[in-house]
Amino acid sequence: MVEAYLRQSPLAHLHLGARTTQDEDSSDAGVTAMELPYRVMVALRGSPDDTDFIMAAEKVLTIGLPVAPCTSSGNPDGIHALWMGPDEWLLVAPQNGHEELALSLTSALTGIQASVVDVSESRTIVHLSGINARETLTKGCSIDLHPRKFSKGRVVNSLLAQAHITLHQVKDDEDAEGAAYEIFIHRSFAEYLWSWLEDATREYGLLITAEYS
Repeated sequence: MVEAYLRQSPLAHLHLGARTTQDEDSSDAGVTAMELPYRVMVALRGSPDDTDFIMAAEKVLTIGLPVAPCTSSGNPDGIHALWMGPDEWLLVAPQNGHEELALSLTSALTGIQASVVDVSESRTIVHLSGINARETLTKGCSIDLHPRKFSKGRVVNSLLAQAHITLHQVKDDEDAEGAAYEIFIHRSFAEYLWSWLEDATREYGLLITAEYS
């Protein structure tokens, strides 16, 4: 992970924070979007059949590693484990309090066949929600996102507008609020994907918000 003072979001030059004020009155917007920058992300690999690996990793994470395909797990502290393959997980956590996650895992897994790689700088996250969020995603993604097939906690690697993403549904449809998703996108495609989302949401209305800590 780079020094904090050197970090810059891949969408920083779009000045999304300045656009939140002018768009705040768009209460009838069908889609809400914001960037979630600077998350701690760690790629973890190991055998789900190795009891020592599972126990050591889960002791650090305080959550169970999901073993069912395309699922996730999480805890109230904001740590999530996303299933990426039979022996691979993407661990995601807020920056504050979890900066040493990769080092802690590396130490705990000493002597165990495993791989721990800090990939925090490789991606950013776009949070998409609202009554038309699902319809927006279906414009560029071939995955069946119907609630019967894709619901809270589901994870998939796919293409959105031809850009490779990891899609994690974090909230089911509730009342008129609609579902919510986190879109993990590599830095080099972040601006392109954000521009595509702005265009894809024109018919629904887009409210841009900012994450406040």
